[in-house]
Amino acid sequence: MATDRPPTIDPQAAARWQQVAPLASPWLHEEVAHRMLDRLQWIKLKPKAWADWGAVRGGLRAHRQLAAAYADASCFVVEAQELRAKNAIKKIVSPWWSPKRWVAPPVVFQSPPPATVDMLWANMALHEASDPQALLAQWHESLKVGGFVMFSCLGPDTTRELREVYHAMGWPPAGHQLTDMHDWGDMLVQTGFAEPVMDMERITLTFETAERLLLELRELGRNLHPGRFSTLRGREWKQRLIQSLEQHMPRQADGQLTLTFEIIYGHALKPQPKVKVSALSAVSVQDMRAILQGSRGGS
Repeated sequence: MATDRPPTIDPQAAARWQQVAPLASPWLHEEVAHRMLDRLQWIKLKPKAWADWGAVRGGLRAHRQLAAAYADASCFVVEAQELRAKNAIKKIVSPWWSPKRWVAPPVVFQSPPPATVDMLWANMALHEASDPQALLAQWHESLKVGGFVMFSCLGPDTTRELREVYHAMGWPPAGHQLTDMHDWGDMLVQTGFAEPVMDMERITLTFETAERLLLELRELGRNLHPGRFSTLRGREWKQRLIQSLEQHMPRQADGQLTLTFEIIYGHALKPQPKVKVSALSAVSVQDMRAILQGSRGGS
């Protein structure tokens, strides 16, 4: 289902970024994953199977913590790109001589079949999807009835200081538009999720120089806005950019540059499917099975 909401993303640019993104978890992603783990303490359901959607970029340290917490559960690791999948296998699979390899449930490096997992974990991936509702639909399909999704992403206040400098200089947008948490909640409900819980926080990072700030941003992502600069820019423009950031970016009392990141956290359940009654109603075998199982449990 199409939407006019952000994110406003060039699909080709998004696909290119997925191919060239560093095969490592940025510090910020690991920090956000740690804060997501804190939120899991309020959820009593212990998954028998779970999926980590984008583990390499989302946080391999967090993946290891989840694997330890759900040591008896099978795990699916989903990576869209071949290089990331190979990297995930290299960093997640236990060595052949490790006892864990023989006693732990297997890790499957593919998308889970429909209605397979009790939890879907997706850290800092949703804001890079050019068709986020299609991705939400994939997550919904992968979950069992009663399962839940835990995700995080960047919100619209992210890098607002950088965006203001670009606007003041008369340049194209510094980054693609990011979706508000209330819109994410609406999209979750439209996709079929229930009881979405959304919250957000702002994290301020500091940098000694504009060069270090730009390096950090290159590790985190790319400008995927369709209206971004259409041509490559040279060294002179980069120097102008650095000078503009040094002159106009806000600073702390110690002189360090500051940059804001808005982090959105989301949690939602996959409810019992509802049958829309009409003169002619069509129900999938999967949904009918879930309805029947729910009826038996209720009786």
